[in-house]
Amino acid sequence: MLDALRYEWTRLTTLRSTYWLIGIGLLAAAAIPVIFGFAAGDEELFPEIIAVAINGGATFGIPFLAVFLAVIGIFATGHEYRHGTIQPTLTALPQRSRLILAKVLVMSAVTVVATVVSMALNAGIVMIFFGEIPGLFDDPVRSALLGYMVYTLVYMLVGLGLGLLFRGVPSALVVIFLMPLILENLILGLSTIPALDWLVPAVKFLPFTAGSLLMTVGDADLGMGTDYGFFDRWGSGAVFAAFAAIIIAAAWTLFKKRDA
Repeated sequence: MLDALRYEWTRLTTLRSTYWLIGIGLLAAAAIPVIFGFAAGDEELFPEIIAVAINGGATFGIPFLAVFLAVIGIFATGHEYRHGTIQPTLTALPQRSRLILAKVLVMSAVTVVATVVSMALNAGIVMIFFGEIPGLFDDPVRSALLGYMVYTLVYMLVGLGLGLLFRGVPSALVVIFLMPLILENLILGLSTIPALDWLVPAVKFLPFTAGSLLMTVGDADLGMGTDYGFFDRWGSGAVFAAFAAIIIAAAWTLFKKRDA
């Protein structure tokens, strides 16, 4: 197992795309508190503003850092198939389950560290502009930021699972962007039509929509004027995590059965 972990760490840290994607994700997330600072530097900080500033706008449905980390997760397996390195990799590490577990563990560790760094950087920017961050370590801000960390981790795991499931990069990238930005928003919009109100009970099971509730500060409100009966923060997070688990389990099973 140590060999698999060392291999995955070496693979990840020797790719320039890893540093570029994490760096761009950190900068994109940091742009949100900077904009807030210039636009509302003299105003009182509310829990909603604090959470959005520190999570880099993810509460608004723009999970910059999570998206870039999901792309790195896709590359973790997609690049191996794209560049034909999967065969020598499996020759050196024939235990396929250990290889996938190593990818999951290393990518999860990198994701947690990158998310903590991003939140610390954003908190520092908020401090520069506002001088203080009231209630940072108290609920609901604390729970929202912890939820953001879980959300980013699960989002990355979805990307990793899709890259392994499709054995490539393009298809996984299409799904990771198409599903939350178009498909789920389409279902949300259709659910507001009276003739399609049978879609309303299904909305709380939309994985990316449910996952976004991990980061909410107040009650879940999508601004659609419809009561979707969402689960609470961690219940909604469990829906998102279950979605990621299903993808990874399917990809893992097929990876063990398929030829390289």
